[in-house]
Amino acid sequence: MTRQSRVHVRVVSPITTRGFRDVGVLKTLEYDGLTVSGSQIDVGPGSIESEFEIALSAPDTIARIIEAEREGVDAVVIDCMADPALRAAREAVRIPVLGPCQAGMHVAAMLGHRFSVLTVMRRLRAQFENAAALYGVTSRLASVRHLEIPVLELESDMAATLDVLAREARIAIEADGAEAVVFGCTGLLGCASALRERLLAEGFDIPVIDPIPNAINIAAALVRGGLSHSALSYPKPPRKNLPGYDRLNDLLFPGN
Repeated sequence: MTRQSRVHVRVVSPITTRGFRDVGVLKTLEYDGLTVSGSQIDVGPGSIESEFEIALSAPDTIARIIEAEREGVDAVVIDCMADPALRAAREAVRIPVLGPCQAGMHVAAMLGHRFSVLTVMRRLRAQFENAAALYGVTSRLASVRHLEIPVLELESDMAATLDVLAREARIAIEADGAEAVVFGCTGLLGCASALRERLLAEGFDIPVIDPIPNAINIAAALVRGGLSHSALSYPKPPRKNLPGYDRLNDLLFPGN
């Protein structure tokens, strides 16, 4: 990959609910030298709150990421803290593909000795504990706290959502020993500044990591540094017949 000053990052939403990710909001994350665009799957779950839904989202997510590379996009961020299809997508393309969970956990572990994840539902606790193990930060994970607010209801009452975030962050700090927090859902995009202000007012000066801006900025830095994932770690899958996945097969092996 070549070094460059202008970077285009595509945020791929692995859910089918229209309007969940406002492209206008993504545009607010742009700055001089960075373009941010969005795309969304057509086939898959309306939201992701289970391993079952993670699996359902994968094929079309991979297809969207391959399409992004074909369009000349420089890097991709998957818009979900489950990091659906992250490893598979890295096998399919050579541009950087970032999972907000992996990126968020590593930055949290870099900025604080121990960190907590603030996610939406209790049922996702095991998912984040497993992710911490996969990403090598189990010893740094203080806790997984949950709001008990479904993904698609986070924006229905943002004041109430922020109140619950502040409460759970406070418990994570005081009871669990967290010294940084990372949002466990990308649906909380834009809440980090308000939560940090709340915590500062209570005497807690800790990093609050918003996974999507965090992953976008890391992706841009990788592109500018001429870096991407290792082809030895993520080799392209062998050419095979894929019955039922004609579109994905055509994207992965054009002219097959």
